[in-house]
Amino acid sequence: MSSNVPAPSPTAYGTVAQLLLDYLRAEGVDKVFGIPGGAAVWLMNELKKKSQQIEYVICRHETGAAYIADGYARVKGGLGVVLTTSGPGATNALTGAMNAQASNSPVLVITGEVPEAYYGKGYLQEGTDAKLDVHNIFQNALASSAIISSPLNFQTLFQQALRNALSLPRQAVHISLPNDIAGECAPNYPANIRPPTYRPVTACTDPKAVADTLHELVHATRPLIFLGNGSRDALASPERLKAFTEFVDRFGIAVMTTPDAKGIFPEAHALSLRNYGICGCAWPSLYMHPADKADQFDTLLVLGSSLGELSTSVTASALYSPALEPTRHFIQVDLSAAVIGRDFPITRGVVAEIATTLDVMLDKARHLQPDQAKVDARKAVIKQIKLDHAPWADPAGRDSEAAPVHPAAMMRVVDELVHQGHIFIDAGNCVGWSLNNLVINPPVRYHSALAMGPMGFAVGAVVGGKMAAPDLPNVAIVGDGAFMMHGAEISTAAQHRVGAIWIVLDDNDLAMVSQGMAQLLPPAAQWDDYYQLGRPDLARFAEGLGARAVTIARDQGTQAFRDALKHALADADQHHRPQVIVVRINTQVAPPYGWPVLTPADCSPGKPCCGKA
Repeated sequence: MSSNVPAPSPTAYGTVAQLLLDYLRAEGVDKVFGIPGGAAVWLMNELKKKSQQIEYVICRHETGAAYIADGYARVKGGLGVVLTTSGPGATNALTGAMNAQASNSPVLVITGEVPEAYYGKGYLQEGTDAKLDVHNIFQNALASSAIISSPLNFQTLFQQALRNALSLPRQAVHISLPNDIAGECAPNYPANIRPPTYRPVTACTDPKAVADTLHELVHATRPLIFLGNGSRDALASPERLKAFTEFVDRFGIAVMTTPDAKGIFPEAHALSLRNYGICGCAWPSLYMHPADKADQFDTLLVLGSSLGELSTSVTASALYSPALEPTRHFIQVDLSAAVIGRDFPITRGVVAEIATTLDVMLDKARHLQPDQAKVDARKAVIKQIKLDHAPWADPAGRDSEAAPVHPAAMMRVVDELVHQGHIFIDAGNCVGWSLNNLVINPPVRYHSALAMGPMGFAVGAVVGGKMAAPDLPNVAIVGDGAFMMHGAEISTAAQHRVGAIWIVLDDNDLAMVSQGMAQLLPPAAQWDDYYQLGRPDLARFAEGLGARAVTIARDQGTQAFRDALKHALADADQHHRPQVIVVRINTQVAPPYGWPVLTPADCSPGKPCCGKA
């Protein structure tokens, strides 16, 4: 670490670094995640001085730090902050920050930069003025990026970053802070910092459009509400969720969610059709398109979903399925006009914030009387669908107690034992198993990262989640490949006595890839063992990092996993230490992704396209 950093100028007020921390404290930040380095000396020094107010949590990798900050922001409901050095420290944090942006998580990434006096001179880990243009890299990935080029522009640029991160929709932002600037006197140092003076609360809607939408909903024959991840904050309010639940019950309106929004409406509710889209529940399609063609659903209200691929594709071979289009009214409400009507033809688009829209709609609905005959008829239809059809793709697998453990049965056990707290889902087959087999009801919260789908998200995010809610269970469901990418963050959890729990689906394979390739490009046998991982002992790996770890062997059944999870939940709370359960799962089963078989349009013997030349 270079020592060629000028000392901060003495001031009666404070330096840019001190002011930056004052802003974070005003925003309720009490933890910053990252890895220190020479380009952030003055910020690191101030963090050390103010360690009683803001803890600098030293992680094991900058990507892991960004995932942890993301999990912390999701659970706490505020700003997640990452601090790294310049150059590779900054680029390592990029993937986690990009994922936070795609997931609408408010994450601020602060990267140090070499002193401006040395720009262009080949200074170690230089970024801004060298080939590695850190500022532009982040600017092209996040909501915003800014270089603090002077103490004079610090407050303007930093306030803008906070506005971008914490307004709706929540976003990820980046600040590049040269080391010498951080140590300089901040002019016009405020006596106090009040966030309402520089960032507004987003609360806007279109009352006329809401009234028209409500009219169409309550007069429809078979209406349906489709909740996206943009509804998460709105329905996180117990009061608003209660009012919304009473509304749909009173008017007999079915509710389904996107995969990312799974469980924000209680999935055990009589009117819940659970999650639609990839690996979704069987019930939505049966309600929308029954055998009797006369009873097709006629009105769809989409709240806070961009209607992307995974939210609208019933299988991997039916992308952006037109089955989502109702016969009469298709209303889409979102804060971003850019996504309204993008993938499906709509009859009304409303640019609005979801919480305010719901408040206006629910207030207007109190003055309306439902058509009780229609309400009763719809409720009867939904009840019959649920009586006649299991919601799972493989009911026998979900009920299995056999060895080796079936992944669907693992999800059933999680349902049995986790009744509050947060469940984080990584990328890979754990997505399919959890979407199809978990039943999520508030206060349990389900967190995934399906917009970007990075491996390792949940491995880190569960640490931040548990730090934000130390008295609640925080469980990550991850694959062995993802676990090895960022499992080093177990050491971060152990050091800080964080009782996060990892459930690892161990099949010694990148199974989503191998199973998908077997379906896409048969014969399946050519993909056997191709993506194997070397049979590492993941429990010993976890133990070496400070976790209590157990392995459920292939000759043990579901009861062994149930006992292990019970013990992990108790031990995490009692001893405040990380817990890892490695389950050597049944490898002969696959989630219901519905991969297509790829057939080239012009494929015949002798043509290179079919591999038979």
